[in-house]
Amino acid sequence: MIFHAFLIKYAEIAIKGKNRYLFEDALVKQMKLALEPVEGEFTVTKEQGRVYVFCPEKYDFDEAVEALQRVFGIVGISPVVIYEDQGFDQMAKDVVSYMEARYPGYAGSFKVYTRRAKKSYPITSMEVSAGIGEKILDAFPEASVDVHHPEMTLSVEIRDKIYVYSETLPGPGGMPIGTNGKAMLLLSGGIDSPVAGYMIAKRGVKIEAVYFHAPPYTSERAKQKVVDLAKLVARYSGPIRLHVVNFTDIQLYIYDQCPHEELTIIMRRYMMRIAEHFARKDKCLGLITGESIGQVASQTLQSLAATDEACELPVYRPVIGFDKEEIVQISRKINTFETSIQPFEDCCTIFVAKHPVTKPNLKVIRRSEEKLNEKIDQLMEEALATTEIIEIQ
Repeated sequence: MIFHAFLIKYAEIAIKGKNRYLFEDALVKQMKLALEPVEGEFTVTKEQGRVYVFCPEKYDFDEAVEALQRVFGIVGISPVVIYEDQGFDQMAKDVVSYMEARYPGYAGSFKVYTRRAKKSYPITSMEVSAGIGEKILDAFPEASVDVHHPEMTLSVEIRDKIYVYSETLPGPGGMPIGTNGKAMLLLSGGIDSPVAGYMIAKRGVKIEAVYFHAPPYTSERAKQKVVDLAKLVARYSGPIRLHVVNFTDIQLYIYDQCPHEELTIIMRRYMMRIAEHFARKDKCLGLITGESIGQVASQTLQSLAATDEACELPVYRPVIGFDKEEIVQISRKINTFETSIQPFEDCCTIFVAKHPVTKPNLKVIRRSEEKLNEKIDQLMEEALATTEIIEIQ
């Protein structure tokens, strides 16, 4: 069946009061961007409290729906067939034709819901619903009307033309990208951080990312794995600027100068400092990590507090209360899991101590960092100066 348009349904945007139009405009912008790779010219418009996507004569329905299902802010996508307004009798015939094409031999319960956006239409919404329901019963004798718990709701919208739809495909929910500022994601090759980026982006936050690379201890394949993960997240979040930081010299210096049980915490603190540098430079309002309480030694409450102390920007941890299986489920949903489990280790896993401290004392950590004073500023400057920027589309 050929659908002429999609009715886009949203939830939270509807309660935004006088600022609602800003969120609607952001949603329209993201929908246009998402549909650009789909063949054909789609038109996205706001009409009388509705957002519609009008489709070209020829297009790939599944590809268009898949693109829209990655746009945050959309909770439902209803494929619409549009008929010319030629009076009620023809409308009823068109709706019956729609039913015959969409649900041949329909024998379930249904109700007709009419929305009369064109207030000058001479018949009330109740009368249209009753009249069309009667025609459907004539055409489908085994069907029945159930206005309270129908198996199918047939919606008819009367505008300049007649819009008919009966199905709503799920959208991702959330808020349109760009409506809640920008933040910097610390992206690794693991399972958790891509999920964290996805979840923050779902709340309308535009994300950038920083990855810490440690050649020759980590391979180019490890770096490519992170680039691939960024591309998968970008399908939902929009374009991502990925900062690839050469972290090798800093890690080796920490390894040589500091107690090995404190390596992970001290390395994480310097990662946070570098991430904060780029976040401030790019006007980000916070940092994002994929840390979950107690998952590893560096993610106890004491370790997280020691890590946070190294930077001033707020740190957002959307998966902090999730167990591993819950995070894995989301990673499968957004198609990052198979990439994340590729066996190319990143810098965090290469330099893990055998017995890392789980309850670091901040005074002790600061004292250990004093051993780095001779060279750490120079190494930090070199790492910042040699950072590679990759624009992920």
